[in-house]
Amino acid sequence: MTALKVLFIGGTGIISSACARLAVERGIELHLLKRNRSSLRPVPEGVVVHEGDVRDADSVRRALGGQDFDVVVDWVAFTPEHVQTDVDLFTGRTGQYVFISSASAYQTPPLRLPITESTPLRNPFWAYSRDKIACEDLLVSAYRDSAFPVTIVRPSHTYDAATIPLDGGWTVIDRLRRGAEVVVPGDGTSLWTLTHNTDFARGFVGLLGRSETLGEAFHLTSDEAITWDRITTLLARAAGVEPRLVHVPSDAIAAVDPEWGAGLLGDKAHSAVFDNSKVRDLVPDSAARVPFEQGAREIVEWHDAHPEHQVVDARMDALMDRLVEAYRPRPL
Repeated sequence: MTALKVLFIGGTGIISSACARLAVERGIELHLLKRNRSSLRPVPEGVVVHEGDVRDADSVRRALGGQDFDVVVDWVAFTPEHVQTDVDLFTGRTGQYVFISSASAYQTPPLRLPITESTPLRNPFWAYSRDKIACEDLLVSAYRDSAFPVTIVRPSHTYDAATIPLDGGWTVIDRLRRGAEVVVPGDGTSLWTLTHNTDFARGFVGLLGRSETLGEAFHLTSDEAITWDRITTLLARAAGVEPRLVHVPSDAIAAVDPEWGAGLLGDKAHSAVFDNSKVRDLVPDSAARVPFEQGAREIVEWHDAHPEHQVVDARMDALMDRLVEAYRPRPL
């Protein structure tokens, strides 16, 4: 049986690096198109690396020559212009084009849980999500009009050991260990789904080269939905402390930091619980295996072993001080 020949545009990010490792383990002939060879997450042995800039179509043509691929996956397409370039470059050169969209494209706030692939796409709060929706619209039209072989994949909040899934990153862990109070948006009880990148990878690699996925959309997430209070508490306990939490309304955060607020109001402030039966029907072993309690330990252990990545954001630290002071509960 001939190995699948797959091109990743990108391939060393949080999600794509785990997918690259698993693809190689499963005997896929993997090619990466990237601008440089430096990365926090190394390229697995056996991968063919093509140096080129996906934002420059001529650079891509030079890097890839006349090669065709069974599958092309673009991990770094964010606007309709990006995906139109891909359509122009890869029409007739691949049997499957996989677009990495986002679960934040789903109706926000959701009117019904759990979220399925048929949940409407609408996010009036976050430009990032609206751009992903516009990309999907373009690709669905290309599939309908000319049979461009697109498969849409919508990750939700995916992490690895090098990624702290809280706004502020290591700044929050540093505050926890100092005994400082930390900000939890909202009242801390909304449900959120965190997916380990190795769990995402099993479902994702299982979709590659599958003709029955063409014209379809899939999300790939954990089935574990936990509160933001518990997420923060699990990270605190992994760091060896008990947390001191202060709940701050998301719209109040948005008022002082619009960028942080956009990601909250357009995504994290709303409960996100997913039905993964669609991908599981095609990829039976795609069920997530890593609970966040284990993931939290991996995150803290990795950062303790890599002190150069224990970076405190002074601006975020000061902003959290202000929010804590303003919203810390006080007796009347």
